[in-house]
Amino acid sequence: MQTYLVGGAVRDSLLGYPVYDRDWVVVGTTPEQMLQQGFRPVGKDFPVFIHPDSGEEYALARTERKSGKGYTGFLYHASPDVTLEEDLIRRDLTINAMAMADDGTIIDPYNGQQDLQLKRLRHVSPAFSEDPLRVLRVARFLARYAPLGFQIAPETLSLMQQLSHSDELQHLSTERVWQEFQRALSESAPQQFLCTLMQTDALAVLFPELLPAAQDSNTLSQVSQASDPRVRFAILLRRSFAATPAEQRSQKVKLFCDQRRAPNAYRDMALQFCNHADQLCHFNQLNAIQRLELVKNLDLLRRSEHLSLLLQGCAVICNNDNSVKQQLPLLLQALQQIDPTQLMAQGFQGKALGNAISQAQLAICQQQIDGESL
Repeated sequence: MQTYLVGGAVRDSLLGYPVYDRDWVVVGTTPEQMLQQGFRPVGKDFPVFIHPDSGEEYALARTERKSGKGYTGFLYHASPDVTLEEDLIRRDLTINAMAMADDGTIIDPYNGQQDLQLKRLRHVSPAFSEDPLRVLRVARFLARYAPLGFQIAPETLSLMQQLSHSDELQHLSTERVWQEFQRALSESAPQQFLCTLMQTDALAVLFPELLPAAQDSNTLSQVSQASDPRVRFAILLRRSFAATPAEQRSQKVKLFCDQRRAPNAYRDMALQFCNHADQLCHFNQLNAIQRLELVKNLDLLRRSEHLSLLLQGCAVICNNDNSVKQQLPLLLQALQQIDPTQLMAQGFQGKALGNAISQAQLAICQQQIDGESL
């Protein structure tokens, strides 16, 4: 029985990146022997075990054979006679097909170290084209490593295009597609994910609504300048649905998010940007009623934690107009100082109390405008 550190942990350690997750391959053993050593089984399709102390995953060396559509359409074979090299050849990229022995020796049968030096994302074998999820994975890896100068090998790009032109992408689950998209939005160059999907014709299959954004260099630049993935997502959807009539925009955004199973935090930020970005970018031109309506529509009095994300997006899309960054936090702070109990002590109740609060809010908004004109 031999164990090897494999995949991303080896790749990132060689690149000098921090290693957060470590995966292991076990060669020359059986599931029964793993259980005898205290490992806990978790794999359904093939034997994967959790180490009793570290909690890390240990998978038995295995081979695979295509048996159906999508990334789940494989038959796996795991046995003590499967070699490390046979296990590594089924992986997507050469830089992910390296292993490290206990003594630190790198096992690199497919020249992953060379591709790291050449800054090249290259597939291990023709079997790459059997798994459509790899189109998304390679695009995501480029979003991570493009700032280091990495590029996708032309022959790998060709296989990605072939996958996009087949029906394989349509068999990917909604959850896995969103998972790769969300992770790409968190990478250092998320625009590269979109550009790669567009270059391979996968974007038209998986995210056709995003084509207007992916084709707009200014939007891609804005996405790269934002730091939070929710803001990046909102900027993309704002551009993608810019031509949609205002009365239909919310419905279109909600439909897109529902179909992709986007979390509520992503959907809500996208709705706020799609519907209110223009007002935010011209905040100093709004009158008192418009400012109060904007604060209420953004639900900032209840959910002021959204303010920092909104301002992050405004810093990117508002053409260096910093008025909203300066004015909106001050206005929100002042509005939050209104104490309904003091108004109740003055005799306001029911509908009259609501009207009194609104009048006090409008007065604060007008005071801000008057102060700006001084």
